[in-house]
Amino acid sequence: MALARASLPVGIVVRKSPGVTRWAAWAWKVTALLPGAGPARWRVIRREGETVEYHAATLPLDLWSSDTEGYRATLSAREPGLVVVLRSAEDPAAPMPWTPVLVTASAYEGQDYMDSGDGLIECVPMPAGLIAWIGDFVAAHHVETPFVKRRRDRARVDTAEEGRGDPRIRQEADVYRAPGLSTREGTG
Repeated sequence: MALARASLPVGIVVRKSPGVTRWAAWAWKVTALLPGAGPARWRVIRREGETVEYHAATLPLDLWSSDTEGYRATLSAREPGLVVVLRSAEDPAAPMPWTPVLVTASAYEGQDYMDSGDGLIECVPMPAGLIAWIGDFVAAHHVETPFVKRRRDRARVDTAEEGRGDPRIRQEADVYRAPGLSTREGTG
């Protein structure tokens, strides 16, 4: 069975605002999504005082028929959102400290990235058009898989005495004594 796939370019909007502590000069936050956006590279969208919003990049939002369970979890959330992942720029002298690398609609994949805590990871609310597009994809490609409880194998694991101690020691009383030492040398 071949996997079905759909893709849509999504623009990532990032806001840069003055930091609220002396340790962080700037606060960065992914604030919006632009479905069907064209290519961009940190293009200024809006400037208000020191706060600037950028169209940071346009990334493909790929949907796969094998991941529909994750998309269903996303759509069932109180406020469905896409997870956007930005990594620290590799070059410290780069004009922008972040590089957008991924946008995903799978709640499970998004949670994996959030658990890692590596980079700037935000769950951004989806516009209604994206919710409908993902919902249509799930309706067309989702296949319910019944839960199958695992069964234990019936192999006996209590018959072998692996790891019981050093086989070079002949005494049954203390199998954990180092080889070559006798009880007269202070180990008994």
